[in-house]
Amino acid sequence: MKAGKSAPPGSFSGAGGQNIILDSIADGVFTVDRNWRITSFNRAAEAITGVSRGEAVGQLCKDVLKADICEKNCCLRTTMKTGVPIINKKVRIIDAQGRKFPVSISTALLRDDRGKLLGAVETFRDMSVEEDLRKAVLSKYSFEDILSKNHRLLKLFDILPDVAAGGSTVLIEGESGTGKELFARAIHNLSPRKKQPFVAVNCGALPDTLLESELFGYKAGAFTDAKKDKPGRFRLAENGTLFLDEIGELTAAMQVKLLRVLQEKTYEPLGATKSVEHHVRIIAATNRNLGELVRQGSFREDLYYRINVFKIVLPPLRERMEDLPLLVDHFIRRFNTLQKKDIGAMSAEAMSVLMDYVWPGNIRELANVIERAFILCKNGLIEKRHLPESLLTENREHAVNKAASLGDAQAAFLTDALRENAWNRPQTARKLGIHKSTLYRRIKALGIVTPDR
Repeated sequence: MKAGKSAPPGSFSGAGGQNIILDSIADGVFTVDRNWRITSFNRAAEAITGVSRGEAVGQLCKDVLKADICEKNCCLRTTMKTGVPIINKKVRIIDAQGRKFPVSISTALLRDDRGKLLGAVETFRDMSVEEDLRKAVLSKYSFEDILSKNHRLLKLFDILPDVAAGGSTVLIEGESGTGKELFARAIHNLSPRKKQPFVAVNCGALPDTLLESELFGYKAGAFTDAKKDKPGRFRLAENGTLFLDEIGELTAAMQVKLLRVLQEKTYEPLGATKSVEHHVRIIAATNRNLGELVRQGSFREDLYYRINVFKIVLPPLRERMEDLPLLVDHFIRRFNTLQKKDIGAMSAEAMSVLMDYVWPGNIRELANVIERAFILCKNGLIEKRHLPESLLTENREHAVNKAASLGDAQAAFLTDALRENAWNRPQTARKLGIHKSTLYRRIKALGIVTPDR
């Protein structure tokens, strides 16, 4: 019997042979008629719910499963109404002992041979083990709000509490979107200053005059429209942490002013006549290589050494692809909460596309891709068609470029081998351990031009 074209649901519980087939299935399976009454209930359904077949048959399905979606978002009702099957939707049900646990459910219509709607079928799988495993993985590979199983980051997790415990300046380098502010917040939250403010400012977003007043504040009358005193970010972060993002974008003039503030532990608000002492820990971040900027003369060497007491270099996502499934799962759960949805997972085909992508925008780009998929996904499973076309195009171009690069490498290798053997093809073939006809075909396919001998 098949969903979509089938005999009446009652036949599930009638014929012994059909019960044997259903009872051999590891997933729970039950059918309902058009009045939502259960007409069949297999052995796995009994084991998962703790409800016997005799107790279940004839009951309303909501009274047996007691799922958290039964009253408002019943999957069977949705499928009966729209005709669209639901695949692998994560819900929670309550068993006969009152235990609440997760299951993955799928639904489909049941019709007779003439296409008349008879009811629906639902399959469900106990996800308790998978959820326990996911929690174990997250506890093992999470640190504050950071997820990773990359060996470089796991080593960093080990020493981050020691880095946080001190008051030294920290420099975080990494491409845009790698999570520099997340690490800065983790350091703050692990430090003795965790109950004090964490204040962030983007050094590349403001011109010098505005950035100076933003950092140090100003006194009333310092300039036109300065009607009253305004505290700067240093004042707001007093006894806490000031996160200077994109510090590599500072102009030479601002570098001099910041260096003095770090050296003397004081600053002067605009229009002030005396300096103000501060007790602020500095964490700086940049998407540029500050050491290279120093060598180029565009970043002050003394300021570089002042902020580079302890440096953290974050790898881009393309160098920690083992983290991608963890991050996808994290963003799915995050957007489920934010958007009040119940998307269960990502298909293997879609995940394969993500694994083949180079992620120039790193984790921030991945979050945007998942959020976009949430807009388009309607069936609880993110599929390849929900991913941006630009991502698919980039993958195809990357594959073509990779193939071209491989062909260039093969051509260079064969050309060198031919040259070493004075362009003697039979001798080259013997040295390479291949038949001469194979060598001739490769020379022709790779477009290698040989001199006349």
